[in-house]
Amino acid sequence: MQTDPKDEAFWHDFLTRGSSVERSARLLLKRIPASPRCRMCAAPFSGIGAPVMRLIGKRPSESNPNMCGSFFRFISRHHGGAEIEATFLFADIRGSTALAEGMSSGEFHRLLDRFYTTASTVVFDHDGAVDKFVGDELVAMFFPLLTGDKHAARGVEAARALLRATGHADPAGPWVPIGAGVHTGLSWFGAVGEGPHVELTALGDAVNITARLASAAGAGEILVTSYAATAAGLDPDLERRQLALKGKQDTTEVVSLGAG
Repeated sequence: MQTDPKDEAFWHDFLTRGSSVERSARLLLKRIPASPRCRMCAAPFSGIGAPVMRLIGKRPSESNPNMCGSFFRFISRHHGGAEIEATFLFADIRGSTALAEGMSSGEFHRLLDRFYTTASTVVFDHDGAVDKFVGDELVAMFFPLLTGDKHAARGVEAARALLRATGHADPAGPWVPIGAGVHTGLSWFGAVGEGPHVELTALGDAVNITARLASAAGAGEILVTSYAATAAGLDPDLERRQLALKGKQDTTEVVSLGAG
């Protein structure tokens, strides 16, 4: 990747299209027969080219195994970031305190671990990145570098897939009850922290709104802001309602979705 020019325009372009060097490399790397491969730079993760790619640091990232780690390392090393439009998905377990009271700590740990694994798989399958898990809550991001201009649609699809994966469409009911929120908006995406404590994250009101939506959603419900719903191409005739979110002065127009 090219040297950090410390320019906001560079980082905006990098986060939405990738660096010019990576774009050129992709033309070459995609000719190497392999599957799977990095969805950003096309570096092969298997086959004859994989050992060479690993030598130069192009191996699956912990943040998203569909991408190589060079993207995340580059941002961390140069402390880069920019304000971009992205889509956020928050999903958390409903009634987790009551659930924990009704089982052993080991059983609750296994439940959370199953939720983390399931949620991560769903996010990765929909070209998103897991920002973090906070207690019983998933925080995921869908941004143009991975999804192009379909980040809103991918975020909504991931939320619905997560409900199905946790059993909300099953006659017997879910194996863990979750509620979710999806919002699309401008946020600052990049590296924060210093030294060994650098993390990649997103900051801004769009993130806060999504967190509030997830808190307000009922079990088996996805609350999607109208802006995200329109960007995702959802049916414009879906019923909309005004929701008073904690800490927000104005009401937020939302669409309520289920697993179906």
